[in-house]
Amino acid sequence: MGSIKGKWIKKMATKLIELYPDKFTNDFEKNKQAVNELELIEDKSVRNKVAGLLTSRSGKN
Repeated sequence: MGSIKGKWIKKMATKLIELYPDKFTNDFEKNKQAVNELELIEDKSVRNKVAGLLTSRSGKN
């Protein structure tokens, strides 16, 4: 079972998709690197949660 993401993680992922729609794919490693390049998130676990949510949302598009 997966864990539930907080509202602020969901909002951050949604905002990143709105601002950079072509930057994210359905590959977790590429999304993690893209989030890291934006330098918005310093915490590793938060970065990974946002990248994972971006990956799952990119696969649905």
